[in-house]
Amino acid sequence: MSVCRRSARHPSHAASPEYRLETATGRSRRWAGALALLLLWPGLALASGIDIDGSRLSAGWGIPFAGILLSIALCPLLAPVFWHHHFGKVAAGWSLAFLLPFAALYGADVAGASLVHALVAEYIPFIILLTALFTVAGGIFIRGNLHGSPGLNTALLAIGAVLASFMGTTGASMLMIRPLIRANDNRVRTAHTVVFFIFIVSNAGGALTPLGDPPLFLGFLKGVDFFWTVRHLFPLTLFLVSALLVIFILLDRWHYRREGVLPADPTPDTRRIGFDGAINFWLLGVVVALVLMSGLWKPGVVFDLYGTPVELPGLLRDAGLVLVTFVSLRVTPARVHADNQFSWEPMIEVAKLFAGIFLTIIPVIAMLRAGAGGPFGALVAAVTRPDGQPDPAMYFWASGVLSSFLDNAPTYLVFFNTAGGDPRLLMAGMATTLAAISVGSVFMGANSYIGNAPNMMVKAIAQQRGVRMPSFFGYMGWSIVVLTPLFVVTTFIWFR
Repeated sequence: MSVCRRSARHPSHAASPEYRLETATGRSRRWAGALALLLLWPGLALASGIDIDGSRLSAGWGIPFAGILLSIALCPLLAPVFWHHHFGKVAAGWSLAFLLPFAALYGADVAGASLVHALVAEYIPFIILLTALFTVAGGIFIRGNLHGSPGLNTALLAIGAVLASFMGTTGASMLMIRPLIRANDNRVRTAHTVVFFIFIVSNAGGALTPLGDPPLFLGFLKGVDFFWTVRHLFPLTLFLVSALLVIFILLDRWHYRREGVLPADPTPDTRRIGFDGAINFWLLGVVVALVLMSGLWKPGVVFDLYGTPVELPGLLRDAGLVLVTFVSLRVTPARVHADNQFSWEPMIEVAKLFAGIFLTIIPVIAMLRAGAGGPFGALVAAVTRPDGQPDPAMYFWASGVLSSFLDNAPTYLVFFNTAGGDPRLLMAGMATTLAAISVGSVFMGANSYIGNAPNMMVKAIAQQRGVRMPSFFGYMGWSIVVLTPLFVVTTFIWFR
């Protein structure tokens, strides 16, 4: 199956450079219908208690997972037109490449139980939270014109870093990037400001809570305590963000003194700075409260859905997040969405691609749980010391390097399960290892444009507003020079 062929049709695409995706209502319905058919798969009702023995699987079952990740990484670069029109079909194709042979060989009951677990326990809560944060952030517009001095720019980056841990890197990026660009539209050189914005706001700033970045929320769903990330990752995050802010202000001050500003400011001054759609800040607080409730309240009420335990707090959290989404859409003025250029197309893309990722990762996780005796024993050995203990430094760099070019959420899951997959053990005796996996997945998503979804969104918005952003490899030059030395220092301080 060729998933990355070039297309010569339609040399130009009508969608905005910001998202460059087509509206896909009909295709979304077909996707939902396909999932519904899978949920009605015969034999599901008999699936209770069935688990996959990863030691009996061959490494070939990881091909669909590798295929969808490589498709996400390469197709937007090699065949952008094809990808924009058919990314959902590509994701569905790789999903079926796993599900159909697996069901044929191991039975519909085993495949069906694994499917339901992936959807109900991981994918649906994940997408619901992202949708709520995306909607609430899209309902807040910062109006007014600021003047981009080095001090102001540094302050905006610091504010964005704090917001990222509470409204997600996607939400904070979408909220803060436009005011930052407007503030600097009278500057000669602004690309470095956007590059550091990606480093700090779109990645490093989201490391403090499960709300901040998808990998940490997946860990939360797996059983990692909500406040564990704050307690164990705060020193590392403070070091990286502080170092990046210092480097940025020195660089920005040098550019400012050398070049000054343009004679005329393209954005006219306004009488005051303010927020439109400020009610969404209250809704953001509701999102935080719901997530905290689901992690702290343990009534012991559990429902069984085809072998997957579903706890009452999780159900109430997801229902509440759906309600928050609809309330935000209802109370936010249309003018605010227009000013923010709000569109559902990014969420459609995320929903389709992550459905494929969460399905194709099923056998990979099973094989990793098999440990040294499984098909991925070499990977387990690479991150394990001779005495059998995990090597946090290797976990940091292995999870980080993969997160640089693949999506950091599945990368986190891979190494979470490589380390044993038991949240209680990882939070206690293996806390350093879990910290290494967490910050490696979050921090190093900044190493390339494709390392984290907000990176590409910020780049597209900046280019649309006239900022001359570095090329793919030009950006990597920035990350190698600026970030790699800081990651080396992080390794020697915390993981050796």
